[in-house]
Amino acid sequence: MNQHAVTLTPQQTLGEAAEVMRRIDTGFVPVGENDRLVGTITDRDIVVNGMARGKSADDAVREVMGQEVLYCFDDQEVAEVARNMGERQVRRMPVVDRDKRLVGIVSLGDLSTDGDPSAAGVALEQISQ
Repeated sequence: MNQHAVTLTPQQTLGEAAEVMRRIDTGFVPVGENDRLVGTITDRDIVVNGMARGKSADDAVREVMGQEVLYCFDDQEVAEVARNMGERQVRRMPVVDRDKRLVGIVSLGDLSTDGDPSAAGVALEQISQ
């Protein structure tokens, strides 16, 4: 997992979210408030739920972010995380500790290079369906 997770707040703008994504070269950023995850925002959220619906770069992240927070725990087995990612059809997932505080982000790439390549392959197959 990437332990240097950047977060946004719901009050930040879509323009700020896009700039953060550009700077750290990702299309996924967790959204946090008061030390808790409250959502996630993707580049697709900005375009499809934002720009295509008349939102501007000055509108708030909260207006387009996904509010269902899917996450895994930092002590879960890699195969279990991969299976969950496949079932939920997500390529990235916030990683939290048992106090539900963000400690990183895991991607399918992380699972395949640093974890269990066969589990990552199964997850990718499920996501691609």
